[in-house]
Amino acid sequence: MTGIIITSIFLGIGLAMDAFAASLANGINESKMKFKKILLIAFMFALFQALMPFIGYLVGSAILTKIEWIIPWVALILLGYVGGKMIYDGIKNKDNGCEKKKKLTFLVLLVQAIATSIDALSVGFTISDYLLKEAIVSVCIIAGVTFIICLGGVFFGISITSKLGSNCNCEKSENISCKAEIFGGIILVIIGLEIFISNMFF
Repeated sequence: MTGIIITSIFLGIGLAMDAFAASLANGINESKMKFKKILLIAFMFALFQALMPFIGYLVGSAILTKIEWIIPWVALILLGYVGGKMIYDGIKNKDNGCEKKKKLTFLVLLVQAIATSIDALSVGFTISDYLLKEAIVSVCIIAGVTFIICLGGVFFGISITSKLGSNCNCEKSENISCKAEIFGGIILVIIGLEIFISNMFF
């Protein structure tokens, strides 16, 4: 069991990198976020980073290999759409002056969580020889590691924007709030491209 725990910790760290980047983008984009929402973000990413490998474990390699080609496309489309919309809204708000920035909604968070975790389905292959009890322990550890990493991601993003000055000030030539939204969108688009390229060409 010790080997499973150690392996699961490293799996969790590896799988959480995309979720960390998305959490960072959310923190940058919404620096006045309440702690309850920060916990929700970390929970959602942790839930899906654990759920996808477990689904892969239950479904098995025979079925997953038939649908594996679609995984990077789903991630690219979902993150490309969410990130692209953030970039568009940030540019529009910056050009049109000071507007109230849209906060992260549950639906957008759900899309992010699915998109950043969907490539983890194939991790089900890695734990395919585990007993059911061992697989459950493994995905719980992955969830815990992801939760901690994503908490750090959100707080780090918030601290970046807070240091730069997170309030939208129409008298400033540079709207830091809108720039943060654009930067967050770029991060999400890059994550989508990274998942797509790594799954399709490597």
